Amino acid sequence: MKGVMRFGKKGKLSPRYIGLYRILRWIRQVAYELELPQELATVHPVFHVSMLKKFMGDPSLVVPTDIIGVKDILSYEEIPVAILDRQIRKLRTKKIASVKVL
Repeated sequence: MKGVMRFGKKGKLSPRYIGLYRILRWIRQVAYELELPQELATVHPVFHVSMLKKFMGDPSLVVPTDIIGVKDILSYEEIPVAILDRQIRKLRTKKIASVKVL
């Protein structure tokens, strides 16, 4: 059986799960051990079921960790490309600028 691992929520449409990892064994009712690649060797291989999702579908839809640019501390950096829209909202005493970034 294979599954994907939850990575994080940075935005509404950003990838929430990474990889396609084989489940090595069932630890308890709510924990599984995954076969992780070498670049994730610093991560403990046992995960709670809330962090996993059963993989059903096309393997091309899974986002590899090298495309995201996962660092050793399990974070990634988003690089803004362009400012798409700008809007200023007025509150009672101040103005707040909202910017939509690609």
